[in-house]
Amino acid sequence: LAGVVAAAYNDAAAAWAKEHNGLIFCRQRAVGEAVAEFRASDGASVEPPPVRIELPVDARIPQDYIAEERLRLQVYKQIAAITNDEQAASVHTELLDRYGNLPDQVDRLLHVAQLRQVAARVGVQEIQLTGQTIRFSPVDLPDSRRLKLERLYPGTLVKPATSLIIVPAPKTSRVGGQLVRDNDVIEWTRTLLLEVLGDN
Repeated sequence: LAGVVAAAYNDAAAAWAKEHNGLIFCRQRAVGEAVAEFRASDGASVEPPPVRIELPVDARIPQDYIAEERLRLQVYKQIAAITNDEQAASVHTELLDRYGNLPDQVDRLLHVAQLRQVAARVGVQEIQLTGQTIRFSPVDLPDSRRLKLERLYPGTLVKPATSLIIVPAPKTSRVGGQLVRDNDVIEWTRTLLLEVLGDN
């Protein structure tokens, strides 16, 4: 699914897709956003999530892990509410106790939730794979950080007028490589946010 996001195609996202002309929502949105829209469709008042993530990550709750739709949605909401590593560890432990070993897709959901919190802390509201690049916004960099970004991530475009940076997406190799996926792209994104926008 090169160029297609898989950051939590869950039951809530499927419901969203059904309501939008049956479109299969291949650009899968972060679990918090999908759950928010699902709840809003029932008339509930919800705050819009602070971060939208569209990355090539297969992060979801398989039906063969939690069969009942109501329980799956409940877990999605728990994961969407994660605000720190301790809460992520707590949800991990609860799932392990109730349902057994976590499938890779569920483990990635927790990592996506943690990535959303890192992005929120540094003020980034959107992380989006577009073709062969990943866009981060809003990002306003002083000259020193812009130079650091361009040194660490060659080929990056910085657009101060729109508070946008466009970074070449990581690949498995420089020549002929495929886009990096799943945990590897999550960790790459987390590292970029902390190296360029963190307090260090």
